[in-house]
Amino acid sequence: MIVSNFEPPDLKSLQTLAAVAEFGSLTSASAALGVTQQAVSSRIRTLEIRTGSALVTRSARGSQLTATGLLVAGWAKDVLDVADRFEVAVSALRDESHAQLRVGASLTVAEHLMPQWLVAFQTGSGHPAAVDLAVANSRAVIEQVRAGARDIGFVETPDVPSDLESRVIGFDELVIVVAVNHPWARRRRAISAAELASTALVVREEGSGTRRTLELALGALEPPLVPDAPASVLPTTTAIRSTVASGPAPAVLSSLAIRDDVTLGRLVRIRVAGLSLKRPLTAVWARNPAGLPENAERLLSIALTHAR
Repeated sequence: MIVSNFEPPDLKSLQTLAAVAEFGSLTSASAALGVTQQAVSSRIRTLEIRTGSALVTRSARGSQLTATGLLVAGWAKDVLDVADRFEVAVSALRDESHAQLRVGASLTVAEHLMPQWLVAFQTGSGHPAAVDLAVANSRAVIEQVRAGARDIGFVETPDVPSDLESRVIGFDELVIVVAVNHPWARRRRAISAAELASTALVVREEGSGTRRTLELALGALEPPLVPDAPASVLPTTTAIRSTVASGPAPAVLSSLAIRDDVTLGRLVRIRVAGLSLKRPLTAVWARNPAGLPENAERLLSIALTHAR
Protein backbone atom coordinates (compact mmCIF):
# COMPACT_ATOMS: atom_id res chain seq x y z
CA MET A 1 0.00 0.00 0.00
CA ILE A 2 1.24 3.49 -0.88
CA VAL A 3 0.76 5.95 1.98
CA SER A 4 0.40 9.64 1.15
CA ASN A 5 -1.37 12.77 2.31
CA PHE A 6 -3.45 12.96 -0.86
CA GLU A 7 -7.16 12.45 -0.22
CA PRO A 8 -8.71 10.58 -3.16
CA PRO A 9 -11.72 12.29 -4.76
CA ASP A 10 -15.13 10.69 -4.43
CA LEU A 11 -16.59 8.77 -7.35
CA LYS A 12 -19.36 11.32 -7.96
CA SER A 13 -16.79 14.05 -8.56
CA LEU A 14 -14.89 11.83 -10.97
CA GLN A 15 -18.13 10.92 -12.71
CA THR A 16 -18.93 14.62 -13.06
CA LEU A 17 -15.56 15.45 -14.63
CA ALA A 18 -15.91 12.51 -17.04
CA ALA A 19 -19.38 13.76 -17.98
CA VAL A 20 -18.06 17.27 -18.71
CA ALA A 21 -15.41 15.73 -20.95
CA GLU A 22 -17.98 13.55 -22.73
CA PHE A 23 -20.78 16.12 -23.18
CA GLY A 24 -18.67 19.25 -23.64
CA SER A 25 -20.04 21.63 -21.00
CA LEU A 26 -21.13 21.96 -17.39
CA THR A 27 -24.72 22.49 -18.50
CA SER A 28 -24.82 19.35 -20.63
CA ALA A 29 -23.10 17.35 -17.88
CA SER A 30 -25.66 18.47 -15.30
CA ALA A 31 -28.51 17.39 -17.61
CA ALA A 32 -26.91 14.01 -18.29
CA LEU A 33 -26.28 13.36 -14.60
CA GLY A 34 -29.66 14.67 -13.47
CA VAL A 35 -28.18 17.17 -11.01
CA THR A 36 -28.09 20.96 -10.87
CA GLN A 37 -25.39 22.95 -12.61
CA GLN A 38 -24.46 24.30 -9.18
CA ALA A 39 -23.77 20.73 -8.02
CA VAL A 40 -21.61 20.11 -11.08
CA SER A 41 -19.61 23.30 -10.46
CA SER A 42 -19.17 22.40 -6.79
CA ARG A 43 -17.83 18.93 -7.60
CA ILE A 44 -15.42 20.34 -10.18
CA ARG A 45 -14.14 22.93 -7.69
CA THR A 46 -13.60 20.18 -5.11
CA LEU A 47 -11.56 18.23 -7.65
CA GLU A 48 -9.52 21.30 -8.52
CA ILE A 49 -8.70 21.85 -4.85
CA ARG A 50 -7.67 18.22 -4.37
CA THR A 51 -5.56 18.06 -7.52
CA GLY A 52 -4.14 21.56 -7.11
CA SER A 53 -4.82 22.27 -10.77
CA ALA A 54 -7.33 24.18 -12.86
CA LEU A 55 -9.47 21.60 -14.63
CA VAL A 56 -12.06 23.88 -16.27
CA THR A 57 -11.75 27.31 -17.86
CA ARG A 58 -14.85 29.44 -17.34
CA SER A 59 -15.76 32.37 -19.59
CA ALA A 60 -18.78 34.25 -20.89
CA ARG A 61 -18.90 31.81 -23.80
CA GLY A 62 -19.11 28.81 -21.51
CA SER A 63 -16.78 26.33 -19.85
CA GLN A 64 -14.35 23.80 -21.23
CA LEU A 65 -11.73 21.46 -19.82
CA THR A 66 -8.13 22.55 -19.67
CA ALA A 67 -5.37 20.28 -20.95
CA THR A 68 -4.89 19.09 -17.37
CA GLY A 69 -8.65 18.63 -17.05
CA LEU A 70 -8.72 16.38 -20.12
CA LEU A 71 -5.84 14.34 -18.69
CA VAL A 72 -7.51 13.92 -15.30
CA ALA A 73 -10.83 13.11 -16.99
CA GLY A 74 -9.11 10.22 -18.78
CA TRP A 75 -7.76 8.94 -15.48
CA ALA A 76 -11.20 9.40 -13.92
CA LYS A 77 -12.74 7.17 -16.59
CA ASP A 78 -10.23 4.44 -15.76
CA VAL A 79 -11.19 4.65 -12.07
CA LEU A 80 -14.91 4.61 -12.89
CA ASP A 81 -14.47 1.55 -15.10
CA VAL A 82 -12.72 -0.27 -12.25
CA ALA A 83 -15.46 0.83 -9.83
CA ASP A 84 -18.09 -0.59 -12.18
CA ARG A 85 -16.26 -3.92 -12.35
CA PHE A 86 -15.91 -3.92 -8.56
CA GLU A 87 -19.64 -3.29 -8.06
CA VAL A 88 -20.67 -6.06 -10.45
CA ALA A 89 -18.19 -8.55 -8.98
CA VAL A 90 -19.17 -7.82 -5.37
CA SER A 91 -22.86 -8.10 -6.15
CA ALA A 92 -22.17 -11.52 -7.65
CA LEU A 93 -20.69 -12.68 -4.33
CA ARG A 94 -24.07 -12.34 -2.65
CA ASP A 95 -25.60 -15.75 -2.16
CA GLU A 96 -28.97 -15.12 -3.77
CA SER A 97 -31.41 -18.01 -4.01
CA HIS A 98 -32.80 -16.63 -7.27
CA ALA A 99 -29.40 -16.60 -9.01
CA GLN A 100 -29.76 -17.75 -12.61
CA LEU A 101 -26.07 -18.60 -13.01
CA ARG A 102 -23.86 -20.24 -10.39
CA VAL A 103 -20.17 -19.68 -11.09
CA GLY A 104 -17.06 -20.98 -9.33
CA ALA A 105 -13.68 -19.36 -9.87
CA SER A 106 -10.18 -19.93 -8.55
CA LEU A 107 -8.56 -16.98 -6.81
CA THR A 108 -6.42 -15.65 -9.67
CA VAL A 109 -9.30 -15.80 -12.13
CA ALA A 110 -11.75 -14.28 -9.64
CA GLU A 111 -9.46 -11.41 -8.68
CA HIS A 112 -7.98 -10.43 -12.02
CA LEU A 113 -10.31 -11.63 -14.80
CA MET A 114 -13.82 -12.31 -13.51
CA PRO A 115 -14.85 -8.68 -12.78
CA GLN A 116 -14.37 -7.68 -16.41
CA TRP A 117 -16.19 -10.81 -17.62
CA LEU A 118 -19.14 -10.12 -15.33
CA VAL A 119 -19.47 -6.52 -16.51
CA ALA A 120 -19.61 -7.77 -20.11
CA PHE A 121 -22.06 -10.50 -19.07
CA GLN A 122 -24.45 -8.06 -17.38
CA THR A 123 -24.27 -5.36 -20.05
CA GLY A 124 -24.05 -7.47 -23.20
CA SER A 125 -27.58 -8.79 -23.18
CA GLY A 126 -31.06 -7.40 -22.95
CA HIS A 127 -31.81 -9.99 -20.27
CA PRO A 128 -29.20 -9.74 -17.48
CA ALA A 129 -29.04 -12.75 -15.18
CA ALA A 130 -28.34 -12.79 -11.46
CA VAL A 131 -24.94 -14.39 -10.79
CA ASP A 132 -23.84 -16.24 -7.67
CA LEU A 133 -20.02 -16.32 -7.62
CA ALA A 134 -18.10 -18.62 -5.26
CA VAL A 135 -14.33 -18.13 -4.94
CA ALA A 136 -12.12 -21.04 -3.89
CA ASN A 137 -8.93 -22.81 -4.93
CA SER A 138 -8.97 -24.85 -8.14
CA ARG A 139 -9.48 -28.20 -6.42
CA ALA A 140 -12.50 -26.89 -4.49
CA VAL A 141 -14.04 -25.31 -7.62
CA ILE A 142 -13.75 -28.64 -9.45
CA GLU A 143 -15.48 -30.42 -6.56
CA GLN A 144 -18.28 -27.83 -6.55
CA VAL A 145 -18.87 -28.32 -10.28
CA ARG A 146 -18.74 -32.09 -9.91
CA ALA A 147 -21.29 -31.95 -7.07
CA GLY A 148 -23.68 -29.82 -9.12
CA ALA A 149 -23.28 -26.76 -6.87
CA ARG A 150 -21.87 -24.65 -9.74
CA ASP A 151 -23.06 -24.46 -13.34
CA ILE A 152 -19.56 -23.62 -14.57
CA GLY A 153 -16.15 -23.21 -12.98
CA PHE A 154 -12.91 -21.50 -13.98
CA VAL A 155 -9.66 -23.01 -12.71
CA GLU A 156 -5.94 -22.52 -13.17
CA THR A 157 -4.64 -26.00 -12.37
CA PRO A 158 -3.07 -28.41 -14.87
CA ASP A 159 -4.99 -31.24 -13.14
CA VAL A 160 -8.31 -31.02 -14.98
CA PRO A 161 -10.35 -34.19 -14.32
CA SER A 162 -11.51 -36.30 -17.24
CA ASP A 163 -15.02 -36.79 -15.84
CA LEU A 164 -15.88 -33.12 -16.49
CA GLU A 165 -16.24 -31.22 -19.73
CA SER A 166 -13.52 -28.61 -20.11
CA ARG A 167 -12.17 -25.96 -22.42
CA VAL A 168 -8.94 -24.00 -22.21
CA ILE A 169 -9.79 -20.30 -22.39
CA GLY A 170 -6.27 -18.90 -22.19
CA PHE A 171 -2.89 -19.18 -20.52
CA ASP A 172 -1.18 -17.60 -17.57
CA GLU A 173 2.50 -17.46 -16.63
CA LEU A 174 3.79 -17.95 -13.12
CA VAL A 175 6.80 -15.88 -12.07
CA ILE A 176 9.19 -15.87 -9.13
CA VAL A 177 9.23 -12.65 -7.11
CA VAL A 178 11.32 -11.44 -4.18
CA ALA A 179 11.62 -8.33 -2.03
CA VAL A 180 13.78 -5.52 -3.44
CA ASN A 181 16.48 -6.21 -0.82
CA HIS A 182 16.60 -9.97 -1.41
CA PRO A 183 20.01 -11.32 -2.60
CA TRP A 184 18.41 -12.71 -5.78
CA ALA A 185 17.27 -9.20 -6.73
CA ARG A 186 20.91 -8.15 -7.21
CA ARG A 187 21.85 -11.05 -9.47
CA ARG A 188 22.47 -10.47 -13.15
CA ARG A 189 22.03 -14.13 -14.11
CA ALA A 190 19.05 -16.42 -13.72
CA ILE A 191 18.81 -18.75 -10.76
CA SER A 192 18.67 -22.50 -11.40
CA ALA A 193 15.59 -24.66 -11.00
CA ALA A 194 17.48 -26.67 -8.37
CA GLU A 195 18.13 -23.52 -6.34
CA LEU A 196 14.47 -22.59 -6.54
CA ALA A 197 13.39 -26.09 -5.46
CA SER A 198 15.75 -26.02 -2.45
CA THR A 199 14.44 -22.63 -1.27
CA ALA A 200 11.57 -22.36 1.20
CA LEU A 201 8.83 -20.34 -0.51
CA VAL A 202 5.71 -18.51 0.61
CA VAL A 203 2.93 -20.56 -0.99
CA ARG A 204 -0.82 -21.08 -1.16
CA GLU A 205 -2.57 -24.04 0.42
CA GLU A 206 -2.78 -27.55 -1.05
CA GLY A 207 -5.24 -27.56 -3.91
CA SER A 208 -4.07 -24.23 -5.27
CA GLY A 209 -3.46 -24.23 -9.02
CA THR A 210 -0.40 -22.02 -8.57
CA ARG A 211 1.23 -24.42 -6.13
CA ARG A 212 0.34 -27.48 -8.23
CA THR A 213 1.78 -25.92 -11.41
CA LEU A 214 5.12 -25.37 -9.69
CA GLU A 215 5.18 -28.93 -8.33
CA LEU A 216 4.49 -30.43 -11.75
CA ALA A 217 7.02 -28.20 -13.54
CA LEU A 218 9.82 -29.14 -11.14
CA GLY A 219 8.81 -32.80 -11.22
CA ALA A 220 9.01 -32.85 -15.02
CA LEU A 221 12.70 -31.90 -15.06
CA GLU A 222 15.54 -34.39 -15.43
CA PRO A 223 16.34 -35.27 -12.73
CA PRO A 224 12.95 -34.51 -11.14
CA LEU A 225 12.94 -31.92 -8.37
CA VAL A 226 10.68 -31.63 -5.33
CA PRO A 227 9.98 -28.21 -3.74
CA ASP A 228 11.38 -27.64 -0.27
CA ALA A 229 8.99 -27.35 2.68
CA PRO A 230 7.23 -23.97 2.54
CA ALA A 231 8.39 -20.98 4.56
CA SER A 232 4.72 -20.01 5.00
CA VAL A 233 1.34 -21.22 3.73
CA LEU A 234 -1.12 -18.36 3.21
CA PRO A 235 -4.69 -18.35 1.91
CA THR A 236 -4.62 -15.41 -0.52
CA THR A 237 -2.39 -13.89 -3.17
CA THR A 238 -2.59 -10.51 -1.43
CA ALA A 239 -1.23 -11.99 1.78
CA ILE A 240 1.62 -13.66 -0.10
CA ARG A 241 2.57 -10.46 -1.93
CA SER A 242 2.68 -8.49 1.31
CA THR A 243 4.71 -11.19 3.07
CA VAL A 244 7.24 -11.42 0.24
CA ALA A 245 7.62 -7.63 0.00
CA SER A 246 8.51 -7.36 3.69
CA GLY A 247 10.29 -10.68 4.30
CA PRO A 248 13.17 -12.89 3.18
CA ALA A 249 11.23 -15.65 1.38
CA PRO A 250 10.41 -15.68 -2.35
CA ALA A 251 7.10 -16.72 -3.87
CA VAL A 252 5.78 -18.02 -7.17
CA LEU A 253 2.72 -16.05 -8.28
CA SER A 254 0.66 -15.34 -11.37
CA SER A 255 2.04 -12.64 -13.64
CA LEU A 256 -1.45 -11.09 -13.46
CA ALA A 257 -1.15 -10.71 -9.68
CA ILE A 258 2.29 -9.07 -9.49
CA ARG A 259 2.23 -6.78 -12.54
CA ASP A 260 1.64 -3.57 -10.55
CA ASP A 261 4.02 -4.56 -7.73
CA VAL A 262 6.86 -5.07 -10.20
CA THR A 263 6.06 -1.86 -12.11
CA LEU A 264 6.03 0.18 -8.88
CA GLY A 265 9.21 -1.43 -7.56
CA ARG A 266 7.66 -3.24 -4.60
CA LEU A 267 8.70 -6.68 -5.89
CA VAL A 268 11.46 -7.89 -8.22
CA ARG A 269 10.84 -10.57 -10.83
CA ILE A 270 13.48 -13.32 -10.94
CA ARG A 271 14.40 -15.41 -13.98
CA VAL A 272 14.76 -19.19 -13.61
CA ALA A 273 16.87 -21.07 -16.16
CA GLY A 274 15.26 -24.03 -17.88
CA LEU A 275 11.90 -23.91 -16.13
CA SER A 276 8.58 -23.25 -17.86
CA LEU A 277 5.75 -22.13 -15.58
CA LYS A 278 3.07 -21.51 -18.18
CA ARG A 279 -0.32 -22.90 -17.17
CA PRO A 280 -3.76 -23.15 -18.76
CA LEU A 281 -6.81 -21.29 -17.56
CA THR A 282 -9.69 -23.72 -18.01
CA ALA A 283 -13.48 -23.67 -17.86
CA VAL A 284 -15.05 -26.84 -16.47
CA TRP A 285 -18.65 -28.01 -16.29
CA ALA A 286 -20.58 -31.21 -15.70
CA ARG A 287 -21.34 -33.52 -18.60
CA ASN A 288 -24.90 -33.12 -19.78
CA PRO A 289 -26.51 -34.25 -23.05
CA ALA A 290 -28.29 -30.90 -23.16
CA GLY A 291 -24.97 -29.05 -22.98
CA LEU A 292 -24.23 -25.94 -20.96
CA PRO A 293 -27.10 -23.76 -19.70
CA GLU A 294 -27.59 -20.71 -21.92
CA ASN A 295 -26.20 -18.22 -19.39
CA ALA A 296 -23.16 -20.39 -18.68
CA GLU A 297 -22.53 -20.66 -22.43
CA ARG A 298 -22.70 -16.88 -22.71
CA LEU A 299 -20.20 -16.36 -19.87
CA LEU A 300 -17.87 -18.94 -21.43
CA SER A 301 -18.03 -17.07 -24.74
CA ILE A 302 -17.16 -13.80 -22.99
CA ALA A 303 -14.23 -15.43 -21.18
CA LEU A 304 -12.88 -16.81 -24.46
CA THR A 305 -13.20 -13.43 -26.17
CA HIS A 306 -11.46 -11.53 -23.38
CA ALA A 307 -8.72 -14.13 -23.06
CA ARG A 308 -7.88 -13.72 -26.74
